[in-house]
Amino acid sequence: MSKSLGLARANLRSCGERVDWNLLRTFQAIAQELSISKAAVRLHLSQPAVSQALKRLEEQLGTALIERRGPRFQLTTAGIETLRIANDVQGQFAQLDAAIEGSCDQVVGKVRLLSIDGISCAAYDRSLASLCRRFPGVAVEIVVQSNDEILSALEQKTATFGLAINPIRYPWLAQECLTREHYRFYCGPEHPLFGREDVCVEMLKDEPLILFTSDLLGGTLNALAEFRHRHGWRGPIKGCSANSQEVLRLVLAGFGIGCLPHPLYQREQAAGHLWPLPPEQVCTVDVNLLWNKEQRLSRAEAQFLQGLREATAALADATP
Repeated sequence: MSKSLGLARANLRSCGERVDWNLLRTFQAIAQELSISKAAVRLHLSQPAVSQALKRLEEQLGTALIERRGPRFQLTTAGIETLRIANDVQGQFAQLDAAIEGSCDQVVGKVRLLSIDGISCAAYDRSLASLCRRFPGVAVEIVVQSNDEILSALEQKTATFGLAINPIRYPWLAQECLTREHYRFYCGPEHPLFGREDVCVEMLKDEPLILFTSDLLGGTLNALAEFRHRHGWRGPIKGCSANSQEVLRLVLAGFGIGCLPHPLYQREQAAGHLWPLPPEQVCTVDVNLLWNKEQRLSRAEAQFLQGLREATAALADATP
């Protein structure tokens, strides 16, 4: 049950009259991250500012939105409902932006992209350059998040586009393959196998591993977990991260071998910082452009989608 903050609710104005949307937006980040510090990083604010915003919102609503349990907290019943309504309100604002923009002659506005980190895609880069050149009134915001966070935001219509790995087809979700990442194992210069030409797959089954946090059976990088399971690999997990640069850091430091998308790390290999290990290709993973079929696109968002499709098609035609 939600805790009262001691305010006489009967004497208060309706929520719509007293709640500051900026505070609601801050709470939305807190609730989605389940962390004051992570919400502060995401919003580019200080932790005290985020904590104060939460306190002010709870005072305006007259009820507690979170319950603290040591360093962690969970949403109260009122917090869960407030988050649901905040997501609905943000979705309505997005629809309002699209409707207002439709009455303008020029293409203006913001394209908000949620993306996994480390995407290497020429078509994506070209489409952004074209968007900037053709429509100077369009701004772009790119927020790096996990696959699960991206899918949740798209389902709740709090974001329009996501760039992510998504092996599951949802009826509400549209997706188009943006690029394919080919994964293989590497070790760093501190590893005893670095530079050896005689390494075979069987020699790697007991090697310490550096994993992505989504590299597990049933996860978005399920194919990597299936490969290890199929070949009986049982090496200890010496490190993991959701961030590809941090996985690379641990591999370079010599903690273990890691399976990395090699288009992303060709420079590291060419510079002699990474050594490729067998097999030549563990698996291929599609990175997709995702969007909610039910969400209305603004003119800026429609132009971004069209430009990305054109750039992808042009590169496909140019590839022999």
